[in-house]
Amino acid sequence: MPAKNGTASSGRNNGAGTRLVIVESPAKAKTIAGYLGRGYIVESSIGHIRDLPGSASEVPAKYKGEPWAKLGVNVEHDFEPLYVVNTDKRAQVAKLKKLLAEADELFLATDEDREGEAIAWHLQDVLKPKVPVHRMVFNEITKDAIQRAAANPRQLNMRLVDAQETRRILDRLYGYEVSPVLWKKVMPKLSAGRVQSVATRLVVERERERIAFVPAHYWDIAAQFDTGKDEEPTAFKAGLISVDGKRVAQGRDFASDGRLKTKDALHLDEAAARALAERLRERPYAVKSVERKPYTRKPYPPFRTTTLQQEASRKLSFSAKYTMSVAQKLYENGFITYMRTDSITLSETAITAARRQAASLFGGEYVPDKPRVYASKVKNAQEAHEAIRPAGESFRTPAETGLSGDQFRLYELIWKRTIASQMKDAAGQSVSIRVTGVSTRNETAEFGATGKTITFHGFLKAYVESADDPSTDRDDQERRLPNLTENDPLSALAVDAEGHSTRPPARYTEASLVKELEEREIGRPSTYASIIGTILDRGYVFKKGTALVPSFLAFAVVNLLEQHFGNLVDYDFTAHMEDGLDEIARGEAERVRWLTRFYFGDNGEEGLKDLTEDIGDIDAKGISSFPLKGSDIMVRVGRYGPYLDREGARVNIPEDIAPDELTADKAEELFAQPSGDRELGKDPETGHTIVAKSGRFGPYVTEILPEAAPPAEGEKKKRTKKADAPKPRTGSLFKSMSLDTVTLDDALKLLSLPRTLGELDGEPVTAQNGRFGPYIKRGTDSRSLGSEEELFTVTLEKAKELFAQPKQRGRGRAAAAAPLRELGDDPASKKPVVVKEGRFGPYVTDGETNASLRKGDEVESITIQRAAELLAERREKVAAGGGKKKTTTRRRTSAKSGS
Repeated sequence: MPAKNGTASSGRNNGAGTRLVIVESPAKAKTIAGYLGRGYIVESSIGHIRDLPGSASEVPAKYKGEPWAKLGVNVEHDFEPLYVVNTDKRAQVAKLKKLLAEADELFLATDEDREGEAIAWHLQDVLKPKVPVHRMVFNEITKDAIQRAAANPRQLNMRLVDAQETRRILDRLYGYEVSPVLWKKVMPKLSAGRVQSVATRLVVERERERIAFVPAHYWDIAAQFDTGKDEEPTAFKAGLISVDGKRVAQGRDFASDGRLKTKDALHLDEAAARALAERLRERPYAVKSVERKPYTRKPYPPFRTTTLQQEASRKLSFSAKYTMSVAQKLYENGFITYMRTDSITLSETAITAARRQAASLFGGEYVPDKPRVYASKVKNAQEAHEAIRPAGESFRTPAETGLSGDQFRLYELIWKRTIASQMKDAAGQSVSIRVTGVSTRNETAEFGATGKTITFHGFLKAYVESADDPSTDRDDQERRLPNLTENDPLSALAVDAEGHSTRPPARYTEASLVKELEEREIGRPSTYASIIGTILDRGYVFKKGTALVPSFLAFAVVNLLEQHFGNLVDYDFTAHMEDGLDEIARGEAERVRWLTRFYFGDNGEEGLKDLTEDIGDIDAKGISSFPLKGSDIMVRVGRYGPYLDREGARVNIPEDIAPDELTADKAEELFAQPSGDRELGKDPETGHTIVAKSGRFGPYVTEILPEAAPPAEGEKKKRTKKADAPKPRTGSLFKSMSLDTVTLDDALKLLSLPRTLGELDGEPVTAQNGRFGPYIKRGTDSRSLGSEEELFTVTLEKAKELFAQPKQRGRGRAAAAAPLRELGDDPASKKPVVVKEGRFGPYVTDGETNASLRKGDEVESITIQRAAELLAERREKVAAGGGKKKTTTRRRTSAKSGS
């Protein structure tokens, strides 16, 4: 009978001893415990048990005076890290120590990658076992794989531990030294990171290209030709290629500034194209040439981490972070192999399973005679794992798994890709047809059409990869052309001029950014999901649909980093750093020397320490200011967000506007809107001027207090504490009010709030407006009002009735409003998802989970896929619980050992 997870009673096996197996997650532990059986206790560390200190308060008192204490890394002593144990892991560590005290062997079964190896070392260092220690590794959680791993353990790989520790120290030095520069020169609470900042720069550079882009307008001609034959298809469309041998300009012939870069191309404008089309109508045409070539398309390799993220983004609309979260659950529950891998190889067992299933589902003619073998092209790939594939020696079809929702959808994607990778090539024929005709002015026009037919679908029967550009043809898409031969006569059914404009480069999506980072060899593929999550959470990037849009704050941060820390955000430099870290992992470089060169410099090159200390010449205003193209307006990033500035006149930039959408015309529109500093008149009681303003949290009214009288001659000016200085009354505008129509009477009513209604049970009752809407208050008790207008009409008697009623909580306090939109069923919960209006703005809900729309999400355009992603992220955040506190221990270098 299998041992119960984490219970000491399952320990002994007729004197054979107890083996304690430690993994990272409870779900993983539960699955593995069922496979190992008697004599094993499987327990979870519940993730990392310790890390570098997160704040100065977590540094032990004896180290606080050290100059390196804030870093948590002793840069003067071989970059020795100071590790602290999470307070919320204390009980779990104590439990592990107790279980270890009763065990005869310890198996460290964390993930088989650098991070997993480091976690295993931390566990060994903290638990200090006095029994034999083994490193147990596997890349799928199946009974055979787990039992095989337990029977064939290895030692800790200290090269991997060193490599991971070096990465962690490097990231700490970068973040803790560079981030304070951003706080001082751009805005408080910003962060910089080795890969995070480079990823942000990529997104910003793409937006700069879009801002600088000048569209080119060009025309061509499309013709519809009839073959005059009975055989289908009888007609086909072709585009104008050349006139009198001169090629007609297409979009690729224009530079990003709108100029024609191909000198010998014929640039047709609207008038020329329409006139030429008229001259080519009702003219005879003939086939000039027909070129046929065999078409072959090989299968896509099995998924690795980045290609899974890309395809899940394109096909399922998953974020990279959510893809990895769903994949983690599939892995821990034994459905797929390990999901953080650079490898595209399959084991012989997996190849056999894929070939057998492909033959069973599609027929033996779809499986090649020899197995397909794939080799990774990723530089410095970690090949310890297989590709991501269904787990086991035989693959379950999606229907056989019992999965549902997003786990089913992701498993199905992985299963299809794996099966397809072992199937035959798709085969067919590509055809190119050239047609010529002569205009009424004796101009020779040549038209062209291309087609593709698939005669054998091969692997395309199982899987077709998607593309980032929706206009790109799918691999299984056919374009059938008539069966023609040279000199066949044709007639033109239509000859029409068509106008086109070049388009700016597309913004990155999560899929294309992952692809770009990998192609540039920046960072590790396993970290891309968290990197993209970080730049979204930090406000450097927001989403519009699937597009990643940089904020103006990102422009300021990247501007500073490029001008003063150029190497740190240089793409080649960052890739070379990755090479160095991989050299450490392979034992080809020594980490202390490598870190010393990076931090302190070498051979006359400045290190990070000197770069971050010499920041006096950084012009804070300059790096946060950008001239607006075609105007005298400056875009500036201030402490409270971006704004426009023209000779001292300022206006806030709306949060959801993309930088490339902020044109000179749009800026003029913003300046033309009510400034928010509209004088309404004077308060007849106080004589104070009342003004309406636009503030950070919305429009409001306030009074202008008179300046204090100057001291008499010979007297010193009295210093008044800020807290004791008189404060002007303020009042937020109601939702029914606007800055350009609010009146003095409206303002005086708003400034009269809170309004005292009288007393109940000896306590004053007031009506006031708050962050959650209008309400009445008595002591610490409160009740919501139905509308803001009731603040001026509610009576003491009505308040008494309201206080006598039970207090309602949550978004349902008022009568439920109709949803703004109905989106469809959530793939995970299977419940209908709607968009509603809440106190803090619109949100999506399936009736159980609520998730606010993010910057860039719009009520009118949000899709069910995006809503499902927001709900899934919210569920994951709630499941993760609150923050964490830490206790401290210092890492001892001598404790590192491979035993």
